[in-house]
Amino acid sequence: MSAPAIAGYTYGTDAVPRSPVTLEEFELLKKSVLFTDEDARYLRLSRDVLADQVEQVLDVWYGFVGSNEHLLHYFRRTSDNQPDEHYLAAVRKRFGQWILDTAAANYDQKWLDYQYEIGLRHHRTKKNRTDGVQTPEHIPFRYVAALLYPITATLKPFLAKKGHDAETVDKMHQAWVKSVLLQVILWSYPYVKEGDF
Repeated sequence: MSAPAIAGYTYGTDAVPRSPVTLEEFELLKKSVLFTDEDARYLRLSRDVLADQVEQVLDVWYGFVGSNEHLLHYFRRTSDNQPDEHYLAAVRKRFGQWILDTAAANYDQKWLDYQYEIGLRHHRTKKNRTDGVQTPEHIPFRYVAALLYPITATLKPFLAKKGHDAETVDKMHQAWVKSVLLQVILWSYPYVKEGDF
């Protein structure tokens, strides 16, 4: 997978640390959320459905974050409490690529490593470093986990826009719910006390 030219997007590069979660452990997580090969197929189908709708999806998601001050807070400069537009734009580009990466359902070591990196970038360990910004240094895990619902619930109408039958749309959506849950679990690693993950 060749990395697109997106600032701070380091998927598959040496800049990404190795995940402390092994592929074998990840397989057990997949079993725990009932993620199957069929889910992977429906995720891949969703990539074609979503590829030309990424900006519209991001408009919905950014609208949600922007309309909730407690979420927008983590994008505000500490110097003047104004939203950092550069930061919002940089994160948006990576978020769009995340949609495509999620839908690719390529669960190899590089993907697993990048999930760890994403978790670190929300945690005080690496928050702000990628973009060199001065915003709140840590996103509490409660908000990382809470966004699972609005992200997956608002995605379903986009999955239905290409003429697939209701059953296919539902299977794509369920695959997304499971995949995002798996990712949120992986992103939690930096937040969990050593030995408790």
